Amino acid sequence: MDRSVKIQLLEKRKWVIIVGMVAFTHLLCQSLMLPYGNALLSMLPNEKSENLVVTPSLEDSAVESLIDDKVGVLNLDSDQSLLVRGVMSAEGYNAHVNTEDKKDSMEKNGKEKMDSALDGNGTDEDVDFVEDDALDDVDVDLEEGFTVDNNTQLEEVSSGVMLESRTSGIQEKNVTNRSVILPTPVVSSDKPLLIGSVVGGKPESESGSSISDGSALPNNGSSVPKKSAKKKMACDMPPKTVTPINEMERLLVRHRARSRAMRPRWASERDQEILAAKTRIESAPFLKNDWELHAPLFRNISMFKRSYELMEQVLKVYVYKEGEKPIFHQPILKGLYASEGWFMKLMERKNRFVVKDPRKAHLFYMPFSSRMLEHTLYVRNSHNRTNLRQYVRNYSEKIAAKYRFWNRTGGADHFLVACHDWAPYETRHHMEHCIKALCNSDVTMGFKIGRDVSLPETYVRSARNPLRDLGGKPPSQRRILAFYAGSLHGYLRPILLKYWKDKESDMKILGQMPPGVPSKMSYIDQMKSSKYCICPKGYEVNSPRIVEAIFYECVPVIISDNFVPPFFEVFNWDAFSVIIAEKDVPNLKDILVSIPEKKYLDMQLNVRRVQKHFLWHASPVKYDLFHMTLHSIWFNRVFQIKSR
Repeated sequence: MDRSVKIQLLEKRKWVIIVGMVAFTHLLCQSLMLPYGNALLSMLPNEKSENLVVTPSLEDSAVESLIDDKVGVLNLDSDQSLLVRGVMSAEGYNAHVNTEDKKDSMEKNGKEKMDSALDGNGTDEDVDFVEDDALDDVDVDLEEGFTVDNNTQLEEVSSGVMLESRTSGIQEKNVTNRSVILPTPVVSSDKPLLIGSVVGGKPESESGSSISDGSALPNNGSSVPKKSAKKKMACDMPPKTVTPINEMERLLVRHRARSRAMRPRWASERDQEILAAKTRIESAPFLKNDWELHAPLFRNISMFKRSYELMEQVLKVYVYKEGEKPIFHQPILKGLYASEGWFMKLMERKNRFVVKDPRKAHLFYMPFSSRMLEHTLYVRNSHNRTNLRQYVRNYSEKIAAKYRFWNRTGGADHFLVACHDWAPYETRHHMEHCIKALCNSDVTMGFKIGRDVSLPETYVRSARNPLRDLGGKPPSQRRILAFYAGSLHGYLRPILLKYWKDKESDMKILGQMPPGVPSKMSYIDQMKSSKYCICPKGYEVNSPRIVEAIFYECVPVIISDNFVPPFFEVFNWDAFSVIIAEKDVPNLKDILVSIPEKKYLDMQLNVRRVQKHFLWHASPVKYDLFHMTLHSIWFNRVFQIKSR
């Protein structure tokens, strides 16, 4: 009896030893396969180092980034919500369309560029966001009665001087394996809005930026973590692929002829109304000219005129009431991101387009501010925007669960208007089928010509009078051939200055202008006195200088590869602008001088004619920027919808 017990004990010990050896061998193999022996750590829940791969050396960074990026993708897809399942099931109606999308090389390049901007599970490898140049004081006009917690600062930029600013009003974030739980933004009625007003910029030596080679490096006292000087961000390098303007034209025609929007999951009377409008637009009578419109400005003035009239007669929009201030329903009316704010303000106001019953709506507007999203939730120097995207995703899931309209079309009849550079990333995947009116209209970052709308980036100096300083000198008094002044964001502007700063007397190509009102007025006066205003890209493809040039009746010279010009589906930009490839910067003057005087005079006159389409008004007027934005959204939806 005792002997049998001993045998059993020996057998158990053998099994324990075997199991232990197997476990040890497994862990040993895992430690060899995973980077830097993190096998045990990867099995333990640790919110500080979750899905994080440490990069001690530049040589291994590419491999580690690739491994961790896959972890991030798995985390993102593992939590399929009601919204995601609804979109996936809806996509079954147009599987052949999705197959074509996968073959589209443009969109592949866009995804590659977006993915390369991420480090690990969605953390950004980009430097802390720095705003583009602006031409006014740094305060920002918001709707009355709005205050933000004192921990929050909102700063803008002054004329030609770049002021880096960002402190987050969100002090904590709870991160789990599959989602980011966001606290509600703190809004206080008894604390004043804290607006940082910085008058002067730091000298070059203090700001830590070096422009001798076109790159920006933090100084020793900077709070930005030190990175290897060899590792450049995507915004500091030219794009891998370039889509010229003539190729964009072909893409627009192709996408018009072959709509890629998904079919609705069930029929609606609104769809039939849009299809009837589409038939009438396509059969619009030929219109050579119009007393209100100038035909050469438009691709097809007949279709535009008929489409605009039908928009006024037919279009109904439902504005979602969901969403908390300040990210939702709180427009910024002044500064660099004023376009999204003015549209939100005017769209939420009572007008002919808005309906209270969503069943009567052809389109659904999600009124969030991409600028306030960044300002409220982004943790400075964290280089992580995952929580911003998650916040927008949670919102879209909320309206998908509460209303049936999103799931009917997968969001194809929903639209957003966003001017912040990060908006393409924030609305990626979960709003993939929506119509996006974006200032950052980069075809390599997922912007879809024929569906999305290129939103003009307008810098508004006065919320009370957005038309202040409108106009410019007549052509005979414009003595400067070309003018540019501003900060050296990105890789292109340093190249521009390298070739043209202080090289020609009639080429006023400058860097940063000193702070203060005199410099601002000098900037405006030089734009009013120049024949051509140079509009180079900064960190992203878009620039407010395009609309500024039109505002001051100066012919814009757009130098930004892969940038889709505003209202591309409507306007003929050749009639009132010059578009130059980035590689042709060394030949800039030769190109401008080669333009005949008559051609220049025609373009300058067309700039004055097209100007009314790029202006905000406190009370919208026909063909103004509010109506043009809404029309392009309507127009693209009309040519996307399919009959059952």
